[in-house]
Amino acid sequence: MPSPKTSALFRLRWLLLAPIPLLWCAVAQLGYLEFLENKAVDWRFRYRGPIESPIKIIYVNVDSLSLDGVGGIGGWPWSREYFATVSKTLIERAGVRAIGMDFVFSDEGVAESVDRKKLIAGNRALGAYLRKTPQVLIAASYTAADFRDINNTKKIREFPDVSRPDLPPPRMLEDPELPSFDIGTKFRYTPPGVALIDTVESGTRWVPLFAPSPSRTYYAMAVELALIYYGADRNDIKITDDHMDLVKPDGSVAARIPLVKKQLVEINWFSRWADSAHNPWVSMSDAYVYCGMLDSDKPNERKSAEEFFAQFKDAVVLIGPTDQLLLHDVSPTPFDDGEVPRVGVHGNLLKTIISGKYIRRLPHVGNYALIFGLSAIVTLLALAGGARAVFAKLMAVLSAVLYVAIAFQVFNASRLMLPVVAPLGAAFTTSFVGLIWQIVEEQKQKGRIKGMFGTYVSPALVDRMVNSGEEPKLGGVVEHITAYFSDIESFSTMSEKLSPTLLVELMNEYLTACTDILQEEGGTLDKYIGDAVLMIYGAPLELPGHAHKACVGALRVQKRIAELRAKWTAEGDKWPEIVHRLQARIGLNTGPAVVGNMGSHTRFSYTMMGDDVNIAARMESGAKSWGVYTMTTDTTRTECEKVEAGRVLFRALGRIVVKGRAQPIPVYELVALAEDATDAMRECVSLFEKGLERYYARDWDGAIAFFRRSEVLEVNGPGRTTGAKYNPSLIYIGIAEGYRADPPTPDWDGVFVMKEK
Repeated sequence: MPSPKTSALFRLRWLLLAPIPLLWCAVAQLGYLEFLENKAVDWRFRYRGPIESPIKIIYVNVDSLSLDGVGGIGGWPWSREYFATVSKTLIERAGVRAIGMDFVFSDEGVAESVDRKKLIAGNRALGAYLRKTPQVLIAASYTAADFRDINNTKKIREFPDVSRPDLPPPRMLEDPELPSFDIGTKFRYTPPGVALIDTVESGTRWVPLFAPSPSRTYYAMAVELALIYYGADRNDIKITDDHMDLVKPDGSVAARIPLVKKQLVEINWFSRWADSAHNPWVSMSDAYVYCGMLDSDKPNERKSAEEFFAQFKDAVVLIGPTDQLLLHDVSPTPFDDGEVPRVGVHGNLLKTIISGKYIRRLPHVGNYALIFGLSAIVTLLALAGGARAVFAKLMAVLSAVLYVAIAFQVFNASRLMLPVVAPLGAAFTTSFVGLIWQIVEEQKQKGRIKGMFGTYVSPALVDRMVNSGEEPKLGGVVEHITAYFSDIESFSTMSEKLSPTLLVELMNEYLTACTDILQEEGGTLDKYIGDAVLMIYGAPLELPGHAHKACVGALRVQKRIAELRAKWTAEGDKWPEIVHRLQARIGLNTGPAVVGNMGSHTRFSYTMMGDDVNIAARMESGAKSWGVYTMTTDTTRTECEKVEAGRVLFRALGRIVVKGRAQPIPVYELVALAEDATDAMRECVSLFEKGLERYYARDWDGAIAFFRRSEVLEVNGPGRTTGAKYNPSLIYIGIAEGYRADPPTPDWDGVFVMKEK
């Protein structure tokens, strides 16, 4: 259970981190993340891909081909008779349900060079058709901010934001820029079928659906087209703070449009502009040419025209500018990074209204909950310590990635647009600040631990403690470990032959080499006792596979000692002959032991105690009796093989009873690492263990025969290793010959009892 001080620190840390996600909430609310959030919205549309339209919409584009004077209609501005002709044909002969023109037809700014008679003729043609055809709408807009009234007074035309508490009454507002036709009289003609084409900040995401004005309430192009599609009347529209109802003549609601800020709706884009399968379009010049061909004397032309207009049956048509160079009515969309015709805004909003597939967003409190929630989850995982700290940090990153995946999938399934940028930003900045704080705290903790234990525990042990984040355990605890003992053969004789200076130099080089290797394998230095090295594998920190690491470390030490012997020999007379043939004996055993800080109140050290520790010491001393240099118990061998079978070549030496114990212990020689084992070594082990089988079977002659064959392949022994008087094969030859001459009692079990420690 955490201490009150730890719990208080934990609460304080979270209290001080809380303002970070709160700041992200404020930044998001103020709109500073809008650009990035819009990019995240775009990625979701593209992940979702195009969806089928609930209504047939076809675009008639005033494109570059139409403006071409050679193959098209010609340069802009056109006589409005072209629009009248195409509209009349589409309505009366192609059977379209409604037409929306994304043009504010105004004579303001028309060049003086334009033929006035043709201009008036075209205006009259279009005006006359619009007067009698309510299915055709033309555009009005608040885009032109500055204008002059009939008194030549400069005024500002601003789109009325109905969410403003200080919005003036409609009589004090300005009308949008309305279409105005010069028809050759002192009065200009304004058609009745007018619809707004404004969007929020001239973008392609949000559209204001209506605007009150002194004359009447004007509605967005998509709303007016939906009214025609449903056969409803604008006078029956009902508007509340959170929705707009399009009401049919029978009183039923044809469509309920949710409103944001009492006026806005977000467009659900259905496809890319260039997606001809989901977004069909034709050129205005083609439409105009086919209009003339419908009454052609040539049957082939009439047939081609009829086939062309057949695609428009029951469609809603949008006529708009698409030439980017001349008409400049283009913008990027959630599906299109490049600028595409803005007339697609009205088509996609109309699809949204007819389908009812509106983009949904959480209320502010829901967004704040996500920001704080994701920040808490990611930060908790990022700050998790202990053995699974790396895994927890990976889970922190995965949690953020998972949140993004969920946001994409939720939009794909339900059109709910979850915030992405603010929650991710809050999560990563909060966890980053938390990690900085944690690093500072850990550095302080490392200083405390090093101050407490650095004087009596090995530096490697201290580093492992502080890096693991675990507090050292004071006192003795029972742990499952592998104990390592090593000692230099004939060290007393060697000490007599070396000066104190050379002895210190030799021991420093020897002990450094041994300790570095053993600690690389995860061992903890217990102590040095003269030339002896005591290591603990598996404490004070858990070390999986510690028996395997101890065995590998022991054989690496023996290999390094051989390299040192060659080095010392190469240094000539600096070292006496006894140093040139320096050998170390190593003993290992695995089992439970008491480990911890032991000693007096004023002087103590981290060490190990217990019966299994004593057995490891007996393995080191007993190796001499068998003529080997590295010996271990069956327990260690079994644990080692569980981790990586075959990595270490073992040789069974028999069963012994160490001094001070009654139960026999199977013991093994660590011959070599698999990569260093020669064929001769493997053959020697095989022959020896066959001889051991014959030995236990009391087949003395058979045993001796195998032992004589294995002895030839022994690495150590008289004449092979300086100072070596015997090896396991020679020892068993002697024992077997003795039993052949004087057989043991019937209850003999092959156990060898050690008389010395």
